[in-house]
This record gives sequence, structure tokens and C-alpha cells, in this order.
Amino acid sequence: MNKRKINLRKIFTVLPVTALLIVSCTAPASDLNTSLTPVSSLLQDTSSSALNPTPLPTRTTFTPGELVAYTAQTGDSLPALALRFNTSVDEILLANPQIPRDATTMPPGMPMKIPIYYLALWASPFQIIPDHAFVDGPTASGFNTSAFVQSQPGWLKKYRAYVGGKTRSGAEMIDYVAINYSINPRLLLAILEYQTGALTQPNLPETNQILGITRKFWEAPYLQLVLAANILNNGYYGWRSGSLLEFEDAGNILIRPDPWQNAGSVAMQYYYATIFSGDEYTLATGPVGLIRTYTDLFGNPWADSYTHIPGSLQQPDFRLPFQYDQVWSYTGGPHTGWGTGEPLAAVDFAPPSEKSGCVKAKPENYVTAMADGLVVRSGADGVALDLDQDGNERTGWVIFYLHLATEERAPLGTTLKAGEKIGYPSCAGGHATGTHVHIARKYNGEWMLADSVTPFAMNGWMAHNGNREYLGTLTKGSEVVTACDCGSAFTAIRGSYP
Repeated sequence: MNKRKINLRKIFTVLPVTALLIVSCTAPASDLNTSLTPVSSLLQDTSSSALNPTPLPTRTTFTPGELVAYTAQTGDSLPALALRFNTSVDEILLANPQIPRDATTMPPGMPMKIPIYYLALWASPFQIIPDHAFVDGPTASGFNTSAFVQSQPGWLKKYRAYVGGKTRSGAEMIDYVAINYSINPRLLLAILEYQTGALTQPNLPETNQILGITRKFWEAPYLQLVLAANILNNGYYGWRSGSLLEFEDAGNILIRPDPWQNAGSVAMQYYYATIFSGDEYTLATGPVGLIRTYTDLFGNPWADSYTHIPGSLQQPDFRLPFQYDQVWSYTGGPHTGWGTGEPLAAVDFAPPSEKSGCVKAKPENYVTAMADGLVVRSGADGVALDLDQDGNERTGWVIFYLHLATEERAPLGTTLKAGEKIGYPSCAGGHATGTHVHIARKYNGEWMLADSVTPFAMNGWMAHNGNREYLGTLTKGSEVVTACDCGSAFTAIRGSYP
């Protein structure tokens, strides 16, 4: 978490009046009765009517420690809420006796009272997009990206790029980024349309950085989309965990998201803060910005009240990803499930070996299924084990494996029982300094943070964050295993019967 002191002068200088007040409920886009119009010229239209089509919702003032009204949103947890409102879990529990002390995720829609200690110096409470429309989850099921792109006149339908080891169409590029980062393909399309006219304009913008993200050698449209997806996930899961409470826009102006915000909306604020400032940022994150583009294309996402993270979510029983009679090393504590930074959803294990580096695993040192499931994805970019076995990676619990060798990797459609072979650890499928397996969890398309109210637990071992990515521990009662790629005795963990 960024612990830098807040520059009050800077905040007072830039935040609009609507950002300086609190306590009424947030207003999602569905509450705005504005007619939708094409947005191809919105970024060029800086008139006051374009930037301020309707007054944004406001909040009233409060006194420090006052109990304020809050309605639980999907994926909320008490630790994250405590960080956002600058209070403690104990104080929230004291104010809400109906909440069990061992609560995991909050039931969406549950009324709560939260003591608040922050000054009301926040960004707009306008909610841009619901969480279910951000993740590549159940509400994305049935969406045919290729058919939709082909139905539009823009440049994307003719676009081709070398992506993931082969040449793909524009629609296939969208789906490739969507499944790997687990971001809804509709949202990726809306971002491309809003910033580049990908679905309505005939020609690809002539700029080398179509999304405005500056990074050397990452100018191509596909690589710009990858950078965007990574930024979006850093914003979404940073807010989900409570580690992201403030950030700066492209003009170095500090932004502190409204504590009542949802993760999807903060992700959009965080993303647009990396490339915009001032009027452009206000426009992109307001009611005629990205959300209007999305609604023009796909309808109002707030009209669907789908709850993709229910209250009291519990992980099923998982085994360690290797045989019970073997000793492997815990080489990577919580780190990103995919990409860089957030989400800190994955952990790594390495098999016993006489040599370091990328060496072939011994025949007996294979990776196992951590639970019963159906293989719904199998390739260099990972293997997805679908635990509800409905054949859809976007629904229910999914275990994601990376760095499995091509040889003897479980093929698509394989049904596995817990403990059966799913493949061999290796260095394949991305950056790796030694033979290992990378595992992470998703639920309804959302990466599940390893150290969270729904902990990553394997045979009773629970993952905990370290002071940076890849560090951390596994604990089971009084036993502690410390992550390190050094392969010392402190990293050793023995498989056990379930």
C-alpha cells in the first residue's frame, strides 16, 4: 500500500466540488437518464456540455468516527473495507453485530454501518462499470467476439497480428487477452472503441501507441492492449485487496477513490489516470465516457444484477499439486496470476532435483490435479481445470496451472480425479528461471487472491503474502514454510493425504 502522505493542497486544487462530499449512496450508470449517442468524437469535444452532461452524485459532510451507511457490494471483505474507510475490522464488527466474526465475503446488498475517519477528499462517486462486466465471468458466456466484430464497420475486423505464437484476427486477439487476463471481452472492445474507433472507424489510428500507454517496444495495438489489461487488473485487484487507496493521474495529480466505489469502477479510474488528466480524465470516467461507449455497443451493464462473488464464499478442498509421498520446494509465494503486479493469486512449487535451472522433471515428479475437474483449456498458455465440470472456464471454481511441459500434458476434455497426473513441471509457457509449476484460482472469472478472506488452502496449508511478490509463507498450525527459489530446507514441503 502506498503510505505516502496526502498532499491536501494538491487535492483541494483539482478535485471538483462533487468529490469533496460524502454519505449518500453511489450512483451507477443505470441511474442516469441520458440518451446515448455515437462517441467517435467525444475525446475531441471538450465543450462544457460534453464534459458535464448531468450533475454527478454528491456526498454530505461527516465527523471523524461517524457511522456511515454502506451497502455491501460483490466481493467485499471486512479487511478491505477497513482500509478504504481508514477504520478497523473490529470496529466494523462492533457496529454490525449481524456479521459473524469469521465472515469471508460480504453478502451483496447487505446494509452496513461503517465508522469513517477520512476527510472527504475523494474522486467522483460515479460508478462506471459493475464488477461482473469487468471480469471474464458468467455474464461474458455466450458472447461471440468474432461475430460481433464482423458485424461492425471498423478497422478491427480486418486487423491481423502475431499473437501468442500465431497470426490472429482482431477478434481472436481480444479473446486471447480476455482469457489470459480474465477481463471481459466486451470491456476490451469498448476501450478500443472509445479510444481508437476500432468498431466504427475505417482506419487504424496512425499513432504508434493507440491507447496512449508509453512503453518502449510496446507500441503495436496488441501490445498496447496487453498493457491496458495489466493496468486494469492492477487497479481492480488493488482495490479488492485494499492495497490501492490512492494513485496519480498523468498530470501527477493525486486521486483517492471514493470508499463506496466498486472494484470495476476503480479499475477504470486507475487505467485512465495512467494516460489522461484534467478534462480528458473527467470525460473518460464520467457518464459520457467509457460507459456510454459500452452501453451504445452492448446495452446497460447495470441492468444485469448478477452477483459473481456471493457472500460467505468458501474454497473447496484442494490438495497440494504433487503426490503425497514426495517433498517439493515452495519456490514462489503469492504473485501475479497472469501478467505483472496484481492479482497476487498464484504460488509456485518445484520438484526435487540435483540440478538448478530448467531441467526435465523425473518421471515420478509429476503435477497432480488438486481437485476433481475437467480440463477446459490446455496449451502453452496454461491448463485450466474446471471443478464444476460444466465445460465453461468462466463459471465456478477453476484451478489454473502454468509451466506444464507439452509432453504428457492433460489434453482438452480430460476428466481428472484429485491426485491424478495433469502434467510435468517445466520452464515452458513464459518466463521461468527453473523447473516449477505455477498455480492460481479463479471463481466466476475473478482471480482469487491467495492471501485473502478466502485463503488459498492446500491440504490445510494456507498461503500468506510476503513484503513483496514471490515472498511469503505457507502455514499449517505451528508449521511454517518460507518461499524461496533457493531450494533450502526452509522451503521444503511434504505432500500429505487429503
